[in-house]
Amino acid sequence: MSQLDINDKDGAVLLTVKVVPGSSRTIVAGTLDGMLRVKVSAPPEKGRANKCLVEYLSNILGSKKKSITIVSGSTSPVKQVRIEDMTRKEVLTKLDDGNLL
Repeated sequence: MSQLDINDKDGAVLLTVKVVPGSSRTIVAGTLDGMLRVKVSAPPEKGRANKCLVEYLSNILGSKKKSITIVSGSTSPVKQVRIEDMTRKEVLTKLDDGNLL
């Protein structure tokens, strides 16, 4: 697996996520070119895949849903996600402890 590109910026963490919608279940499928690759069970219509992504990240990171926002790429498979109230190290630790990387 490649190295995850994750950055601290303005008191939050920025993470690039490659979303694969329409999967049989929602899971982290490793990394791809520095991006976290997430398969989501929701279809790519009416924001359902984005909502599913935010809920899933909230669960695996132990963060509130309102602390996670998609700042760019809302209609693209490649999204920039902002995570408030966590540091880069905390996010990496949560992903690593859950054997998601």
